[in-house]
Amino acid sequence: MVLKAFFPTCCVSADSGLLVGRWVPEQSSAVVLAVLHFPFIPIQVKQLLAQVRQASQVGVAVLGTWCHCRQEPEESLGRFLESLGAVFPHEPWLRLCRERGGTFWSCEATRRQAPTAPGAPGEDQVMLIFYDQRQVLLSQLHLPTVLPDRQAGATTASTGVLAAVFDTVARSEVLFRSDRFDEGPVRLSHWQSEGVEASILAELARRASGPICLLLASLLSLVSAVSACRVFKLWPLSFLGSKLSTCEQLRHRLEHLTLIFSTRKAENPAQLTRKANTVASVLLDVALGLMLLSWLHGRSRIGHLADALVPVADHVAEELQHLLQWLMGAPAGLKMNRALDQVLGRFFLYHIHLWISYIHLMSPFVEHILWHVGLSACLGLTVALSLLSDIIALLTFHIYCFYVYGARLYCLKIHGLSSLWRLFRGKKWNVLRQRVDSCSYDLDQLFIGTLLFTILLFLLPTTALYYLVFTLLRLLVVAVQGLIHLLVDLINSLPLYSLGLRLCRPYRLAAGVKFRVLQHKAGRPLRLLMQINPLPYSRVVHTYRLPSCGCHPKHSWGALCRKLFLGELIYPWRQRGDKQD
Repeated sequence: MVLKAFFPTCCVSADSGLLVGRWVPEQSSAVVLAVLHFPFIPIQVKQLLAQVRQASQVGVAVLGTWCHCRQEPEESLGRFLESLGAVFPHEPWLRLCRERGGTFWSCEATRRQAPTAPGAPGEDQVMLIFYDQRQVLLSQLHLPTVLPDRQAGATTASTGVLAAVFDTVARSEVLFRSDRFDEGPVRLSHWQSEGVEASILAELARRASGPICLLLASLLSLVSAVSACRVFKLWPLSFLGSKLSTCEQLRHRLEHLTLIFSTRKAENPAQLTRKANTVASVLLDVALGLMLLSWLHGRSRIGHLADALVPVADHVAEELQHLLQWLMGAPAGLKMNRALDQVLGRFFLYHIHLWISYIHLMSPFVEHILWHVGLSACLGLTVALSLLSDIIALLTFHIYCFYVYGARLYCLKIHGLSSLWRLFRGKKWNVLRQRVDSCSYDLDQLFIGTLLFTILLFLLPTTALYYLVFTLLRLLVVAVQGLIHLLVDLINSLPLYSLGLRLCRPYRLAAGVKFRVLQHKAGRPLRLLMQINPLPYSRVVHTYRLPSCGCHPKHSWGALCRKLFLGELIYPWRQRGDKQD
């Protein structure tokens, strides 16, 4: 049987001693965590291992001996190390030895029990695998969820070994808290043997974050309680709060701040990474918002925008008037129903006249409104973009009204024509059973149905043309708002912290490992070096993407085209989880 021994590279130059680690019988693997040096008292070593097992829930034990031959006689040291097997019994017992010069290694695994099969050797072949203990401790292993069928068996076995190694090192962090400068009775060599990594600034920030987070969490809970007041659940406020993008974004940011300043400790690395990604997202959002704020308030750009906004609105209204006058004539040489054409054209022209009057009424206050809108950028760029989307919705409200009028009129005629077409075929729609049933009609019903069908059919082209034009205008506005929402979702959901780890410390996000052969000679153990394969950027974004509050399409392109053809209204503002009509 081939036994795999994972040995940390930081212990290659350590003095002789005992191998402390975990034995994984399911994978026939031994994970060495540290080297225990002489002198020591066996009872104190057993007490230390018992404390580590209780704190980490890992079966840490003495796996064997480590001999680093420098100047001491090899034979006397070997006999002394062999005698320690009776004090710390373990099956199998590892004996690793690095010969003088460091180029030759010997590795053996012996069993004190007699072999079960006759003629079986009492020693196992050992494959020595070196690993960087610090990288394995700090990394998060992301194993593939879907495996090929032809490689499922071998891949599952290797995946189990890697998971056991990473889990053992991660859960044995309590063993690495002592270094060689400690005055305790036990001296260990591991990745922090030269001193525990620490930072005065990090320690001060950790101690100061407790009361600060408690204070901010109390303020956020107060804000949440005020926002949950019954006054905000009344009809006008609740309706506006559910439809305005700014309110949705503010609620989303309030959830982020509640998560950031929560005093609850993260239970696993995934929760800690999510909180770090949330902090990075909020900081980036606020930084971009402050940059936008400084740009808007510099060189009186808000005044220039206010001066240009009213002429642009007037120009849009004039273009709509020209478009309606074109539709009231003979658009593209089409012969329309003149009476209906004139009624619809004058109706929409009257709405445009009302809209121009409204714009000129609001023109003295536009600069003050834009100034306060610019101040909202200090809450983040996403808040400013959401407010911009709401302003676009308000400025194009007349286009939305035209779309609704045209869609309702077109939908009414489509449903009327479909009902009358069923009348010609002797069918009717059964409302109770939700199906089409046969039905007999008398002569008067067929005559009236024929008249109504003819009227609706000849009026349909005029209505369809108005519906088509205003639907295209509405889709153009929806496309602009959709681009703004995509940018807001990108800022809200982009895992910046995880991407920074992947860029600066790729070993922190591990997709797997690769092995490089160090030595492969006859009569010598196979020595490999385990190196971490970083997670691809696409998988980093997919795994650590933060949840967003933006609009997400619920229908396919086919369903959307069907709705547009039947004249059903498209509600692009519906948020995730809202009910559909």
